[in-house]
Amino acid sequence: MEPQSGLPRCYRHPDVETGIRCTRCEKPICPQCMVSASVGFQCPDCVRNGSGTGHAPDANQPRTLAGGRVASDGRLVTKILIAINLALFIAVQVAGDRVVDELALIGYAFSPSLAEVVGVADGEWYRLITSTALHQEVAHFVFNMLGLWVIGGIVEPELGRIRYATLCLLSGLSGSALAFLLSPANQPSLGASGIVFGLIGAWAVLTRRQRLDMRPVILFVGLSLLLTFTRPGISWEAHIGGLVGGALVAYGLLHAPRARRNVVQYTACALVLLIDLGMVLARSATLT
Repeated sequence: MEPQSGLPRCYRHPDVETGIRCTRCEKPICPQCMVSASVGFQCPDCVRNGSGTGHAPDANQPRTLAGGRVASDGRLVTKILIAINLALFIAVQVAGDRVVDELALIGYAFSPSLAEVVGVADGEWYRLITSTALHQEVAHFVFNMLGLWVIGGIVEPELGRIRYATLCLLSGLSGSALAFLLSPANQPSLGASGIVFGLIGAWAVLTRRQRLDMRPVILFVGLSLLLTFTRPGISWEAHIGGLVGGALVAYGLLHAPRARRNVVQYTACALVLLIDLGMVLARSATLT
């Protein structure tokens, strides 16, 4: 994309013009992205792929589009999330429904298997998070893990590990909070769909930020929403909550001005967290 000045735009920051190119692949790079090499500068992709610069690992550390550190393994957090989901899935298969009864999202109800009143409104707030890594059925588990692997592999390298982990946490919490707010108090809910839909929302924001073709993303979002509202037994509240929460967090992370990046990013995440807490407190007040 060539602006009127004749200078190309950084391939990772489309709003920045630059006259510098990577000495290895010749892509245009801005001062924020360039990493000193023995001759000239290299882009983060070439550094990540092991081209080598002769510097210590932390020297001139390249940054992601959101300002995080570029990591050699762009899916580390995604792998950890999948491992947690797998561990809980195995626990459910081995221990049975008791694990589900203790960790699934439920508003406020009497549990026959536990012989007590349970739910978020009863003070079990941990269910808002534990339910996002809990699955009973093989198909449900495989579908969510596939979405987490594919879309997470797109989003994580562009955010960096800490920001990506924050996005996943807030997406899952947003999905749980909306499900808690709108679902019947005795209706259980579980699954990583809130996180996956949060990543879908982040993917849409990321694609727009990079000025790439939005049509594949729009088609994917449309199909995902179609399945959400046409298939039985799906918590559409968790899907919509995760989608909106993930999109809002991603927008704050990716569009924060560099001069005030940390402040804007922290504020955006804090606002989403406050909205989620507000929904949980409001619903709890009506049930207790």
